Amino acid sequence: MQLTIHTEVLGAVFAIAIIMGAVTSKTSFCTMGAVSDWLNIGDTGRMRAWVFSMAVALAGVIALEATGVVNLSGETFPPYRTANFAWIRYLVGGLMFGIGMTLASGCGNRTLVRIGSGNLKSLVVLVIASFFAYLMLWTPLFEKAFLPWVAATTINLQSYGVANQELGTILAGMIGMTVSKPFNLAVAAAVVAGMLVFCFKSADFRNDSDHLLSGTVLGIAVIAGWWITGGSIGREWKDYAEMATMVPSRVQVQSYTFVSPMGDSLRYLLQPANLALVNFGVVALAGVILGSSVWAVLAREFRLEWFASWRDFANHAVGAVLMGTGGVLSMGCTIGQAITGISTLAVGSILTFLAIVIGAAGTMKYQYWRLEREA
Repeated sequence: MQLTIHTEVLGAVFAIAIIMGAVTSKTSFCTMGAVSDWLNIGDTGRMRAWVFSMAVALAGVIALEATGVVNLSGETFPPYRTANFAWIRYLVGGLMFGIGMTLASGCGNRTLVRIGSGNLKSLVVLVIASFFAYLMLWTPLFEKAFLPWVAATTINLQSYGVANQELGTILAGMIGMTVSKPFNLAVAAAVVAGMLVFCFKSADFRNDSDHLLSGTVLGIAVIAGWWITGGSIGREWKDYAEMATMVPSRVQVQSYTFVSPMGDSLRYLLQPANLALVNFGVVALAGVILGSSVWAVLAREFRLEWFASWRDFANHAVGAVLMGTGGVLSMGCTIGQAITGISTLAVGSILTFLAIVIGAAGTMKYQYWRLEREA
């Protein structure tokens, strides 16, 4: 592959993803684990690390937008701040993903990390989730099975005089204010402050270097993704793509997410000679696996693991189906919506985050209830 701005962008994305994978593996950052710890033993450490990563990412976006480096109210992938508020899509997709990640023992990012550590169960989850993400993205499945009811329930905010679904813009519309950049930035800053208070009021969180490290690295990685694709480098990248003989896939303003890249990765593997299909998400997915693998080997934590029973396999398989389908439906996962999406302060991302947590928590409660009945 010739060295171009395209390969430079993908190389930077890959390098950052390697760091993400290593740090996530080292610190045991896990969004499903965050819900489980909070729900079952009252430990909010990993939940606060998750929220801290959101705060870091959102603070970075405030800085990038305040200085005019990026504008995330324009076209992004996925369209976080779109004026088409598909509330039922966020809710149903988020619930499906939350249930799925619980059955599959981890979200999209955690699945990749576990693969790097030698977990063959997660490899099966990745294969199945990738297949269903591919069906949602690159076949008529979404248009036939989901789009009719999603479109029928979608609210066009512009018909109510609201430009997009950024929280500040919606609040301004509700109170009759003229939307302004300073107001939106002030709302975002207030949200960051609230998140930081929630995180740092816990001494256990403050004194845990792993929680601080994981939240910081994931938040900065999301900021870096926005800066690379939405700043001057991104504009040069887009100009290159428009002139390319073979137009590269998904040359858009974007940052890290891990479900649609599963579908995109399968698409590429079906046409391995077509390097134009190697995009941001594909190299990010590979980078996390590699980073996790490097850490697992260095820390002597690499262990092969397989299913304990057919029931274990069935749970993971069903979970993978729900993750692949629900993740695309909700336009993101516990990273793609709950960190990257929330960094844009899109209301749909907040709704998806809540739906994922509710779906995961409800599934865990049901699993424990069933275990008690069988005991």
